Amino acid sequence: MSHQVQKSDEEWRAELDPARYQVLREAATERPWSGELLDEERAGVYTCGACGAELFKSGTKFDSGCGWPSFYESVRPEAVELIEDRSLGMVRTEVRCAACGSHLGHVFPDGFGTPTGDRYCMNSLALDFTADE
Repeated sequence: MSHQVQKSDEEWRAELDPARYQVLREAATERPWSGELLDEERAGVYTCGACGAELFKSGTKFDSGCGWPSFYESVRPEAVELIEDRSLGMVRTEVRCAACGSHLGHVFPDGFGTPTGDRYCMNSLALDFTADE
């Protein structure tokens, strides 16, 4: 897929701190219960930590008990790209930012009690948050 935001690996490394680079550009996962956005409860919008594209609204965030920020839907279906991930000996659905291709986390069909039934399990390091004024 051709992304709207395209940068070289060197440019991403210069712009992102090492932990964010690992998650966003190398598909690493932060430790559960360690992300600063896990307990964020203010109204606002979550954006891509690499390119700033809007990804999730605070009203779709819920406490899934999994240790990472969870949302039941993206701000728009075309805001994220979903890719089959067969790593780690299992089949999952990876979630990437559609604007820049950065890794955000995974989506699972176990968002019980949510309007969509989905749980977008995102890395805090992959997101920025802007509170409503």
